[in-house]
Amino acid sequence: MTINNKLVIKEVEDYVFITLGLLLYTFGFTVFLLPNEIVTGGVSGIGAIVFYATRIPISYTYFLINALLLVVGLKILGWRFLVKTIYAIVVLSLMLGIAQEVIPQDDDGNYVKILGEGQEFMSLIIGCMLTGTALAIVFLNNGSTGGTDIIAASVNKFHNVSLGTVLLFIDLIIIGSCLFIPTFGNTLDRLHKVMFGFCTMVIENFMLDYVFNRSRQSVQFFIFSKKWQEIANAIGTQMDHGVTILDGHGWYTGEERKVLCILARKNESTTIFRLIKMIDPQAFVSQSAVIGVFGEGFEQIKVRVKSEE
Repeated sequence: MTINNKLVIKEVEDYVFITLGLLLYTFGFTVFLLPNEIVTGGVSGIGAIVFYATRIPISYTYFLINALLLVVGLKILGWRFLVKTIYAIVVLSLMLGIAQEVIPQDDDGNYVKILGEGQEFMSLIIGCMLTGTALAIVFLNNGSTGGTDIIAASVNKFHNVSLGTVLLFIDLIIIGSCLFIPTFGNTLDRLHKVMFGFCTMVIENFMLDYVFNRSRQSVQFFIFSKKWQEIANAIGTQMDHGVTILDGHGWYTGEERKVLCILARKNESTTIFRLIKMIDPQAFVSQSAVIGVFGEGFEQIKVRVKSEE
């Protein structure tokens, strides 16, 4: 398979998973959060606030604000990122619009609460777990749902600040604005919406960081085997993965032995173990989690270098 074919397949996979992530987000937002008038962060949260106050469909507000933010993020994130972002914005706008039309309503025109009355907090937990996971899926496939995600991705590109942390700060401002909207009822009612909004913010961003970081978690292997050359060759050729060979010396046996050192993604572990077992079932293998791996093939080092005076 040529490099161009691999790139095309990777791009197709990105769009497929981005679409699935958007579908999951739409389901969690419109089925669990919207019927209970739960305020969330992000542009969808702004759209929800506008909808609760004016009944203007969320898709309109969401699309308009994102169109403005796209112009701002163009120079920072580049065309490749923004092409997928534009795709996500258009698709999510359509999905939210369709979802608002198809979800069941009662005789008074209110959306039916799938968990029943008095289950607002449980709806909040389930909804935010779904939306947070959905955002992570989109980000992991080089996409964005637009809005505050564009701001978060811009900051994360240059600074080692997690996406969840940036979104947390922005969401504080959006959710806190509920205190100043008279149509949300008296002061106590507005305070309730803010408190619920803060809960959505914490749960959603926790799920975003958890899923995002878990899938990118790295591990370190030390492999001791007499067939070290065959194992290194298999990992290097079949997985297109780098292998470092270290010189080892056994204290008890006094034997010289080669030790393979490998840094890999956690989701590659099963493949590595399978290759080792096929070649040398008696190999001694040590696997450990590492806090971070930076450099070619892994994460970029995102710290500022002080200029020499």
